[in-house]
Amino acid sequence: MFAQVLSAAPYGIEARLIEVQCDVGPGLPGFAIVGLPEKEVTEARERVRSAIRNSGLTFPQLRITANLAPADLRKEGAGFDLALAVGLLVATGQLGPEPTARTLFLGQLALDGGLRPVRGALAMALAAREAGLERAVVAAGSAAEAALVEGLAVFPVASLGETVALLCGEGEVRPLPRTVPADEPPDWIDLSIVRGQEHARRALEIAAAGAHHLLMVGPPGAGKSLLAQCLPGILPPLTSDEALDVTRIHSVAGTLRPDRPLVRWRPFRAPHHTVSYAGMVGGGHGIPSPGEITLAHHGVLFLDELPEFDRKVLEALRQPLEERRITVVRAGSAVTFPASFTLVAAMNPCPCGHLGDPLRPCRCRPHEVLGYRKRLSGPFLDRVDLFVPVPRLTRDELLSEGGGEASDTVRARVSEARRIQRNRFGGRAKTNAELGPRDLRRYCRVSPEAQVLLGRAVDHFALTGRGYARTLKVALTIADLAGSATIEPEHVAEALQYRAFPEEGLA
Repeated sequence: MFAQVLSAAPYGIEARLIEVQCDVGPGLPGFAIVGLPEKEVTEARERVRSAIRNSGLTFPQLRITANLAPADLRKEGAGFDLALAVGLLVATGQLGPEPTARTLFLGQLALDGGLRPVRGALAMALAAREAGLERAVVAAGSAAEAALVEGLAVFPVASLGETVALLCGEGEVRPLPRTVPADEPPDWIDLSIVRGQEHARRALEIAAAGAHHLLMVGPPGAGKSLLAQCLPGILPPLTSDEALDVTRIHSVAGTLRPDRPLVRWRPFRAPHHTVSYAGMVGGGHGIPSPGEITLAHHGVLFLDELPEFDRKVLEALRQPLEERRITVVRAGSAVTFPASFTLVAAMNPCPCGHLGDPLRPCRCRPHEVLGYRKRLSGPFLDRVDLFVPVPRLTRDELLSEGGGEASDTVRARVSEARRIQRNRFGGRAKTNAELGPRDLRRYCRVSPEAQVLLGRAVDHFALTGRGYARTLKVALTIADLAGSATIEPEHVAEALQYRAFPEEGLA
Protein backbone atom coordinates (compact mmCIF):
# COMPACT_ATOMS: atom_id res chain seq x y z
CA MET A 1 0.00 0.00 0.00
CA PHE A 2 1.41 3.32 -1.11
CA ALA A 3 0.44 6.94 -0.44
CA GLN A 4 1.90 10.35 -1.20
CA VAL A 5 1.21 13.74 0.40
CA LEU A 6 2.96 17.08 0.15
CA SER A 7 4.96 19.01 2.69
CA ALA A 8 7.69 21.64 2.36
CA ALA A 9 11.07 22.60 3.77
CA PRO A 10 12.78 25.99 4.11
CA TYR A 11 15.83 26.44 1.91
CA GLY A 12 17.52 29.72 2.68
CA ILE A 13 14.62 32.16 2.84
CA GLU A 14 12.79 30.29 0.10
CA ALA A 15 11.10 26.89 0.41
CA ARG A 16 10.98 23.66 -1.59
CA LEU A 17 7.98 21.34 -1.84
CA ILE A 18 8.71 17.85 -0.53
CA GLU A 19 6.87 14.69 -1.58
CA VAL A 20 6.30 12.50 1.47
CA GLN A 21 5.93 8.98 0.06
CA CYS A 22 4.80 6.21 2.43
CA ASP A 23 4.88 2.50 1.63
CA VAL A 24 3.43 -0.09 4.03
CA GLY A 25 4.05 -3.77 3.29
CA PRO A 26 4.70 -7.16 4.81
CA GLY A 27 7.92 -7.89 6.64
CA LEU A 28 9.46 -7.36 10.03
CA PRO A 29 7.81 -4.36 11.76
CA GLY A 30 9.91 -1.26 11.34
CA PHE A 31 9.76 2.39 10.36
CA ALA A 32 12.50 3.75 8.09
CA ILE A 33 12.74 7.33 6.83
CA VAL A 34 14.98 7.91 3.81
CA GLY A 35 15.70 10.88 1.56
CA LEU A 36 18.70 12.53 3.24
CA PRO A 37 17.00 13.30 6.59
CA GLU A 38 18.78 15.00 9.48
CA LYS A 39 18.51 13.61 13.01
CA GLU A 40 15.42 15.62 13.97
CA VAL A 41 13.64 14.21 10.90
CA THR A 42 14.49 10.58 11.67
CA GLU A 43 13.24 11.13 15.22
CA ALA A 44 9.81 11.72 13.71
CA ARG A 45 9.31 7.93 13.79
CA GLU A 46 8.69 7.97 17.52
CA ARG A 47 6.61 11.15 17.45
CA VAL A 48 4.38 9.81 14.66
CA ARG A 49 3.96 6.40 16.33
CA SER A 50 2.94 7.88 19.68
CA ALA A 51 0.73 10.60 18.14
CA ILE A 52 -1.23 8.09 16.05
CA ARG A 53 -1.84 5.77 19.01
CA ASN A 54 -2.76 8.59 21.41
CA SER A 55 -5.22 9.98 18.84
CA GLY A 56 -7.26 6.77 18.86
CA LEU A 57 -5.94 5.59 15.49
CA THR A 58 -4.12 2.41 14.51
CA PHE A 59 -0.39 2.24 14.00
CA PRO A 60 0.35 -0.72 11.71
CA GLN A 61 2.66 -3.50 12.85
CA LEU A 62 4.15 -3.78 9.37
CA ARG A 63 7.24 -2.66 7.52
CA ILE A 64 6.96 1.08 6.87
CA THR A 65 9.21 3.04 4.51
CA ALA A 66 8.87 6.80 4.13
CA ASN A 67 10.78 8.63 1.40
CA LEU A 68 11.21 12.40 1.35
CA ALA A 69 11.68 13.40 -2.28
CA PRO A 70 13.75 14.82 -3.88
CA ALA A 71 16.19 12.50 -2.18
CA ASP A 72 19.27 14.63 -2.91
CA LEU A 73 18.01 17.63 -0.89
CA ARG A 74 18.94 17.70 2.79
CA LYS A 75 15.86 17.66 5.06
CA GLU A 76 15.91 19.49 8.39
CA GLY A 77 13.40 20.31 11.11
CA ALA A 78 10.30 18.65 12.49
CA GLY A 79 7.81 20.17 10.06
CA PHE A 80 7.33 16.88 8.18
CA ASP A 81 5.65 15.15 11.14
CA LEU A 82 2.07 15.91 10.13
CA ALA A 83 2.64 14.91 6.51
CA LEU A 84 4.28 11.64 7.61
CA ALA A 85 1.35 10.81 9.88
CA VAL A 86 -1.27 11.67 7.25
CA GLY A 87 0.62 9.72 4.56
CA LEU A 88 0.80 6.69 6.85
CA LEU A 89 -2.93 6.88 7.59
CA VAL A 90 -3.71 7.03 3.85
CA ALA A 91 -1.38 4.11 3.12
CA THR A 92 -3.13 1.97 5.74
CA GLY A 93 -6.62 2.85 4.52
CA GLN A 94 -7.64 4.90 7.54
CA LEU A 95 -7.95 7.95 5.29
CA GLY A 96 -8.92 8.23 1.66
CA PRO A 97 -6.42 9.71 -0.83
CA GLU A 98 -8.83 12.26 -2.32
CA PRO A 99 -8.97 14.72 0.63
CA THR A 100 -5.17 15.00 0.68
CA ALA A 101 -4.79 15.90 -2.99
CA ARG A 102 -3.33 19.36 -3.79
CA THR A 103 -2.91 20.02 -0.07
CA LEU A 104 0.16 21.06 1.90
CA PHE A 105 0.67 19.62 5.39
CA LEU A 106 2.85 21.44 7.94
CA GLY A 107 3.19 20.72 11.62
CA GLN A 108 5.33 19.23 14.36
CA LEU A 109 3.66 16.47 16.36
CA ALA A 110 3.71 16.12 20.11
CA LEU A 111 3.47 12.63 21.61
CA ASP A 112 -0.20 13.17 22.57
CA GLY A 113 -1.13 14.09 19.00
CA GLY A 114 -1.05 17.85 19.48
CA LEU A 115 0.56 20.08 16.85
CA ARG A 116 3.29 22.63 17.41
CA PRO A 117 4.24 25.52 15.09
CA VAL A 118 7.04 25.27 12.53
CA ARG A 119 9.66 27.69 11.21
CA GLY A 120 9.22 29.18 7.74
CA ALA A 121 5.47 28.75 7.38
CA LEU A 122 5.17 31.89 5.25
CA ALA A 123 7.92 30.82 2.84
CA MET A 124 6.41 27.34 2.54
CA ALA A 125 2.91 28.72 1.94
CA LEU A 126 4.30 30.94 -0.83
CA ALA A 127 5.95 27.90 -2.42
CA ALA A 128 2.65 26.01 -2.23
CA ARG A 129 0.76 28.81 -3.97
CA GLU A 130 3.40 29.05 -6.71
CA ALA A 131 3.08 25.29 -7.26
CA GLY A 132 -0.67 25.63 -7.77
CA LEU A 133 -1.82 24.01 -4.52
CA GLU A 134 -5.27 24.96 -3.32
CA ARG A 135 -5.05 24.62 0.45
CA ALA A 136 -2.72 24.07 3.37
CA VAL A 137 -3.36 22.25 6.64
CA VAL A 138 -1.07 23.97 9.13
CA ALA A 139 -0.42 23.78 12.86
CA ALA A 140 -2.58 26.43 14.51
CA GLY A 141 0.47 28.27 15.89
CA SER A 142 1.78 28.91 12.35
CA ALA A 143 -1.54 29.35 10.53
CA ALA A 144 -1.84 33.14 10.88
CA GLU A 145 1.57 33.51 9.27
CA ALA A 146 0.71 31.15 6.37
CA ALA A 147 -2.66 32.87 5.89
CA LEU A 148 -0.86 36.04 4.80
CA VAL A 149 -0.49 34.38 1.38
CA GLU A 150 -3.42 35.27 -0.86
CA GLY A 151 -4.96 32.54 -3.01
CA LEU A 152 -4.25 29.70 -0.57
CA ALA A 153 -6.87 28.38 1.85
CA VAL A 154 -5.16 27.81 5.19
CA PHE A 155 -6.81 25.49 7.72
CA PRO A 156 -5.49 25.82 11.29
CA VAL A 157 -5.46 22.51 13.18
CA ALA A 158 -4.49 21.90 16.78
CA SER A 159 -4.01 18.13 16.72
CA LEU A 160 -3.73 15.07 14.53
CA GLY A 161 -7.27 14.07 15.50
CA GLU A 162 -8.58 17.44 14.33
CA THR A 163 -6.69 16.97 11.04
CA VAL A 164 -8.28 13.57 10.48
CA ALA A 165 -11.74 14.98 11.20
CA LEU A 166 -11.13 17.80 8.72
CA LEU A 167 -10.02 15.40 5.98
CA CYS A 168 -13.04 13.16 6.65
CA GLY A 169 -15.38 16.13 6.35
CA GLU A 170 -16.48 15.87 9.97
CA GLY A 171 -14.57 18.77 11.52
CA GLU A 172 -15.61 22.35 12.04
CA VAL A 173 -12.29 23.88 11.04
CA ARG A 174 -12.70 26.72 8.55
CA PRO A 175 -10.09 28.51 6.44
CA LEU A 176 -8.35 31.22 8.40
CA PRO A 177 -9.05 34.70 7.00
CA ARG A 178 -6.11 36.87 6.01
CA THR A 179 -5.96 39.33 8.89
CA VAL A 180 -3.16 41.57 10.05
CA PRO A 181 -3.56 42.44 13.75
CA ALA A 182 -2.84 45.95 14.87
CA ASP A 183 0.78 46.36 15.88
CA GLU A 184 1.90 49.35 17.91
CA PRO A 185 5.16 50.92 16.72
CA PRO A 186 8.22 50.04 18.79
CA ASP A 187 9.25 52.47 21.47
CA TRP A 188 12.08 54.01 19.45
CA ILE A 189 14.14 56.74 21.07
CA ASP A 190 12.92 60.10 19.81
CA LEU A 191 15.46 62.34 18.11
CA SER A 192 14.27 65.31 20.16
CA ILE A 193 16.05 64.07 23.28
CA VAL A 194 19.46 64.27 21.55
CA ARG A 195 21.19 67.44 22.70
CA GLY A 196 23.62 69.22 20.41
CA GLN A 197 25.30 67.16 17.66
CA GLU A 198 23.58 69.08 14.86
CA HIS A 199 26.11 67.82 12.32
CA ALA A 200 25.51 64.20 13.32
CA ARG A 201 21.73 64.68 13.32
CA ARG A 202 21.89 66.00 9.77
CA ALA A 203 24.04 63.04 8.70
CA LEU A 204 21.52 60.67 10.28
CA GLU A 205 18.72 62.27 8.25
CA ILE A 206 20.71 61.91 5.02
CA ALA A 207 21.50 58.28 5.84
CA ALA A 208 17.80 57.56 6.42
CA ALA A 209 16.67 59.33 3.26
CA GLY A 210 19.05 57.50 0.91
CA ALA A 211 19.84 54.30 2.90
CA HIS A 212 23.51 55.34 3.10
CA HIS A 213 26.05 53.63 5.35
CA LEU A 214 27.25 55.78 8.26
CA LEU A 215 30.27 55.69 10.59
CA MET A 216 30.36 57.88 13.70
CA VAL A 217 33.66 58.59 15.44
CA GLY A 218 33.84 60.21 18.86
CA PRO A 219 34.76 59.80 22.53
CA PRO A 220 32.76 57.66 24.98
CA GLY A 221 29.53 59.28 26.11
CA ALA A 222 29.23 61.69 23.20
CA GLY A 223 25.94 60.15 22.05
CA LYS A 224 26.93 57.80 19.22
CA SER A 225 24.83 54.86 20.40
CA LEU A 226 21.92 57.16 21.23
CA LEU A 227 21.96 58.62 17.71
CA ALA A 228 22.04 55.15 16.17
CA GLN A 229 19.02 54.04 18.20
CA CYS A 230 17.13 57.09 16.91
CA LEU A 231 17.57 56.06 13.26
CA PRO A 232 14.68 53.51 13.04
CA GLY A 233 12.30 56.17 14.32
CA ILE A 234 12.96 58.48 11.36
CA LEU A 235 12.72 55.77 8.69
CA PRO A 236 9.46 55.44 6.73
CA PRO A 237 7.28 52.39 7.50
CA LEU A 238 7.76 49.20 5.54
CA THR A 239 5.77 48.89 2.33
CA SER A 240 3.55 45.81 1.97
CA ASP A 241 6.12 44.03 -0.22
CA GLU A 242 8.96 44.91 2.14
CA ALA A 243 6.93 43.68 5.11
CA LEU A 244 6.42 40.29 3.46
CA ASP A 245 10.15 40.07 2.65
CA VAL A 246 11.14 40.83 6.23
CA THR A 247 8.48 38.51 7.68
CA ARG A 248 9.64 35.60 5.52
CA ILE A 249 13.23 36.08 6.72
CA HIS A 250 12.30 36.19 10.39
CA SER A 251 9.93 33.26 9.95
CA VAL A 252 12.68 31.06 8.54
CA ALA A 253 15.06 32.24 11.29
CA GLY A 254 12.50 31.37 13.97
CA THR A 255 12.41 34.87 15.45
CA LEU A 256 8.81 35.68 14.49
CA ARG A 257 6.42 36.17 17.40
CA PRO A 258 3.20 34.07 17.21
CA ASP A 259 1.04 37.08 18.10
CA ARG A 260 2.67 39.19 15.36
CA PRO A 261 2.52 37.14 12.15
CA LEU A 262 3.54 40.13 10.01
CA VAL A 263 6.56 42.34 10.70
CA ARG A 264 5.29 45.89 10.28
CA TRP A 265 8.33 47.90 11.39
CA ARG A 266 11.87 48.08 10.11
CA PRO A 267 14.24 45.77 12.00
CA PHE A 268 17.08 47.12 14.12
CA ARG A 269 19.87 44.62 14.73
CA ALA A 270 22.75 45.35 17.07
CA PRO A 271 24.95 42.25 17.42
CA HIS A 272 27.71 42.20 20.01
CA HIS A 273 31.27 42.52 18.76
CA THR A 274 31.88 38.85 19.67
CA VAL A 275 29.47 37.70 16.94
CA SER A 276 30.89 34.89 14.80
CA TYR A 277 31.40 34.88 11.06
CA ALA A 278 28.40 32.58 10.53
CA GLY A 279 26.30 34.61 12.95
CA MET A 280 26.94 37.76 10.93
CA VAL A 281 26.67 36.59 7.30
CA GLY A 282 24.72 33.34 7.73
CA GLY A 283 25.62 29.69 7.78
CA GLY A 284 25.53 26.93 10.35
CA HIS A 285 25.11 23.18 10.12
CA GLY A 286 23.39 21.81 7.04
CA ILE A 287 21.38 24.29 5.00
CA PRO A 288 22.68 27.81 5.79
CA SER A 289 20.44 29.98 7.94
CA PRO A 290 20.25 33.79 7.69
CA GLY A 291 22.73 35.89 9.66
CA GLU A 292 22.50 39.34 11.20
CA ILE A 293 22.94 41.17 7.89
CA THR A 294 19.91 39.35 6.48
CA LEU A 295 17.85 39.78 9.64
CA ALA A 296 18.51 43.52 9.20
CA HIS A 297 17.14 43.47 5.61
CA HIS A 298 15.18 46.68 4.89
CA GLY A 299 16.29 47.96 8.29
CA VAL A 300 19.35 48.98 10.29
CA LEU A 301 22.46 47.06 11.30
CA PHE A 302 24.24 48.81 14.18
CA LEU A 303 27.83 47.83 14.96
CA ASP A 304 29.00 49.53 18.13
CA GLU A 305 32.73 49.55 18.95
CA LEU A 306 33.46 48.73 15.31
CA PRO A 307 37.22 48.00 15.61
CA GLU A 308 36.50 45.37 18.27
CA PHE A 309 34.75 43.13 15.73
CA ASP A 310 36.79 40.28 14.29
CA ARG A 311 38.67 41.36 11.16
CA LYS A 312 37.30 38.37 9.22
CA VAL A 313 33.73 39.34 10.12
CA LEU A 314 34.18 42.94 8.97
CA GLU A 315 35.85 41.94 5.71
CA ALA A 316 32.94 39.60 5.01
CA LEU A 317 30.67 42.67 4.96
CA ARG A 318 32.41 44.16 1.94
CA GLN A 319 30.32 42.30 -0.66
CA PRO A 320 26.89 42.83 0.98
CA LEU A 321 27.67 46.52 1.60
CA GLU A 322 28.20 46.88 -2.14
CA GLU A 323 25.79 44.37 -3.69
CA ARG A 324 23.16 44.21 -0.91
CA ARG A 325 23.08 40.43 -0.95
CA ILE A 326 25.31 37.58 0.23
CA THR A 327 25.83 34.08 -1.15
CA VAL A 328 26.72 31.47 1.48
CA VAL A 329 28.26 28.31 0.07
CA ARG A 330 28.48 25.10 2.05
CA ALA A 331 29.21 21.51 1.06
CA GLY A 332 26.25 20.47 -1.07
CA SER A 333 24.34 23.76 -0.81
CA ALA A 334 24.59 27.38 -1.88
CA VAL A 335 22.06 29.96 -0.68
CA THR A 336 21.76 33.62 -1.59
CA PHE A 337 20.35 35.84 1.16
CA PRO A 338 19.13 39.44 0.70
CA ALA A 339 21.09 41.99 2.72
CA SER A 340 19.78 45.44 1.83
CA PHE A 341 20.43 47.11 5.16
CA THR A 342 21.68 50.48 6.33
CA LEU A 343 24.93 50.10 8.25
CA VAL A 344 25.42 52.43 11.19
CA ALA A 345 28.71 51.97 13.01
CA ALA A 346 30.36 53.72 15.93
CA MET A 347 33.93 53.78 17.18
CA ASN A 348 36.28 55.73 19.43
CA PRO A 349 39.08 57.80 17.88
CA CYS A 350 41.70 55.78 19.79
CA PRO A 351 41.87 52.88 22.27
CA CYS A 352 41.32 55.12 25.32
CA GLY A 353 38.70 57.12 23.45
CA HIS A 354 39.96 60.62 24.23
CA LEU A 355 42.10 61.59 21.26
CA GLY A 356 41.41 65.25 20.49
CA ASP A 357 39.50 65.83 23.74
CA PRO A 358 40.76 69.06 25.38
CA LEU A 359 39.45 68.10 28.83
CA ARG A 360 40.60 64.50 29.06
CA PRO A 361 44.01 63.99 27.46
CA CYS A 362 44.68 60.91 25.38
CA ARG A 363 46.90 58.29 27.04
CA CYS A 364 47.57 56.32 23.85
CA ARG A 365 50.91 56.16 22.11
CA PRO A 366 51.04 56.94 18.39
CA HIS A 367 51.62 53.33 17.38
CA GLU A 368 48.64 52.25 19.52
CA VAL A 369 46.36 54.74 17.74
CA LEU A 370 47.66 53.58 14.36
CA GLY A 371 47.18 49.92 15.26
CA TYR A 372 43.64 50.61 16.49
CA ARG A 373 42.62 52.27 13.23
CA LYS A 374 44.36 49.63 11.12
CA ARG A 375 41.77 47.14 12.34
CA LEU A 376 39.52 48.72 9.69
CA SER A 377 40.81 48.09 6.19
CA GLY A 378 40.77 50.69 3.43
CA PRO A 379 38.43 48.66 1.18
CA PHE A 380 35.93 48.37 4.06
CA LEU A 381 36.01 52.10 4.82
CA ASP A 382 35.71 52.91 1.11
CA ARG A 383 32.24 51.37 1.21
CA VAL A 384 31.03 53.77 3.91
CA ASP A 385 29.11 56.79 2.58
CA LEU A 386 29.16 59.13 5.57
CA PHE A 387 31.96 59.72 8.09
CA VAL A 388 30.70 61.79 11.01
CA PRO A 389 32.65 63.23 13.96
CA VAL A 390 30.66 63.15 17.21
CA PRO A 391 32.53 65.41 19.68
CA ARG A 392 32.08 65.72 23.42
CA LEU A 393 29.06 67.84 24.37
CA THR A 394 29.78 71.27 25.79
CA ARG A 395 28.53 72.37 29.19
CA ASP A 396 25.83 74.56 27.63
CA GLU A 397 24.59 71.67 25.47
CA LEU A 398 24.43 69.29 28.43
CA LEU A 399 22.55 71.78 30.60
CA SER A 400 20.14 72.92 27.89
CA GLU A 401 16.46 72.17 28.39
CA GLY A 402 15.50 70.75 25.04
CA GLY A 403 16.93 69.05 21.99
CA GLY A 404 16.27 69.54 18.30
CA GLU A 405 13.48 68.43 16.00
CA ALA A 406 11.33 65.43 16.90
CA SER A 407 11.55 62.18 14.97
CA ASP A 408 8.10 62.71 13.42
CA THR A 409 9.21 65.95 11.79
CA VAL A 410 12.40 64.44 10.38
CA ARG A 411 10.55 61.32 9.25
CA ALA A 412 8.21 63.44 7.14
CA ARG A 413 11.16 64.86 5.20
CA VAL A 414 12.75 61.42 4.86
CA SER A 415 9.50 59.91 3.58
CA GLU A 416 9.16 62.67 0.99
CA ALA A 417 12.73 62.07 -0.21
CA ARG A 418 12.00 58.33 -0.48
CA ARG A 419 8.85 59.10 -2.49
CA ILE A 420 10.91 61.22 -4.92
CA GLN A 421 13.32 58.30 -5.34
CA ARG A 422 10.55 55.76 -6.01
CA ASN A 423 9.06 58.02 -8.67
CA ARG A 424 12.48 58.61 -10.22
CA PHE A 425 13.52 54.97 -10.45
CA GLY A 426 10.17 53.43 -11.34
CA GLY A 427 10.88 50.36 -9.26
CA ARG A 428 14.41 49.74 -10.56
CA ALA A 429 15.92 50.89 -7.28
CA LYS A 430 14.28 51.90 -4.05
CA THR A 431 16.93 54.23 -2.67
CA ASN A 432 19.82 56.29 -3.99
CA ALA A 433 22.31 54.00 -2.26
CA GLU A 434 21.23 51.14 -4.56
CA LEU A 435 22.16 52.96 -7.76
CA GLY A 436 24.53 51.10 -10.08
CA PRO A 437 27.16 52.66 -12.37
CA ARG A 438 24.77 52.93 -15.31
CA ASP A 439 22.07 54.42 -13.13
CA LEU A 440 24.38 57.20 -11.95
CA ARG A 441 24.72 58.54 -15.49
CA ARG A 442 21.03 58.19 -16.13
CA TYR A 443 19.59 59.73 -12.98
CA CYS A 444 22.23 62.12 -11.58
CA ARG A 445 21.69 65.50 -13.20
CA VAL A 446 24.70 67.53 -12.11
CA SER A 447 24.91 71.27 -12.78
CA PRO A 448 28.10 72.55 -14.49
CA GLU A 449 29.21 74.35 -11.33
CA ALA A 450 28.73 71.20 -9.25
CA GLN A 451 30.66 69.18 -11.83
CA VAL A 452 33.63 71.53 -11.47
CA LEU A 453 33.53 71.12 -7.68
CA LEU A 454 33.41 67.34 -8.01
CA GLY A 455 36.47 67.44 -10.25
CA ARG A 456 38.43 69.38 -7.66
CA ALA A 457 37.31 66.98 -4.94
CA VAL A 458 38.69 63.98 -6.84
CA ASP A 459 42.19 65.42 -6.50
CA HIS A 460 41.84 66.92 -3.03
CA PHE A 461 40.30 63.85 -1.37
CA ALA A 462 42.07 61.28 -3.61
CA LEU A 463 38.67 59.76 -4.35
CA THR A 464 38.55 56.26 -5.79
CA GLY A 465 35.94 55.38 -8.38
CA ARG A 466 33.80 53.94 -5.61
CA GLY A 467 34.34 57.02 -3.43
CA TYR A 468 33.34 59.32 -6.28
CA ALA A 469 30.17 57.31 -6.92
CA ARG A 470 29.21 57.32 -3.25
CA THR A 471 29.78 61.06 -2.99
CA LEU A 472 27.50 61.55 -5.99
CA LYS A 473 24.81 59.35 -4.43
CA VAL A 474 24.93 61.29 -1.17
CA ALA A 475 24.73 64.59 -3.07
CA LEU A 476 21.67 63.24 -4.91
CA THR A 477 20.01 62.41 -1.59
CA ILE A 478 20.76 65.90 -0.27
CA ALA A 479 19.20 67.34 -3.42
CA ASP A 480 16.11 65.17 -2.85
CA LEU A 481 15.79 66.46 0.71
CA ALA A 482 16.03 69.99 -0.65
CA GLY A 483 13.47 69.27 -3.38
CA SER A 484 15.97 70.08 -6.13
CA ALA A 485 15.78 68.31 -9.51
CA THR A 486 19.52 68.85 -10.11
CA ILE A 487 22.62 68.41 -8.00
CA GLU A 488 23.97 71.87 -7.19
CA PRO A 489 27.36 72.94 -5.73
CA GLU A 490 25.94 73.27 -2.21
CA HIS A 491 24.73 69.66 -2.35
CA VAL A 492 28.15 68.43 -3.46
CA ALA A 493 29.89 70.58 -0.84
CA GLU A 494 27.80 69.08 1.96
CA ALA A 495 28.34 65.55 0.66
CA LEU A 496 32.10 66.12 0.65
CA GLN A 497 31.99 67.14 4.32
CA TYR A 498 31.09 63.55 5.15
CA ARG A 499 33.71 61.93 2.94
CA ALA A 500 36.86 62.37 5.07
CA PHE A 501 37.53 60.07 8.02
CA PRO A 502 37.48 62.20 11.21
CA GLU A 503 40.94 62.70 12.63
CA GLU A 504 41.77 64.59 15.77
CA GLY A 505 39.43 67.56 15.44
CA LEU A 506 36.66 66.05 17.53
CA ALA A 507 36.54 68.60 20.30
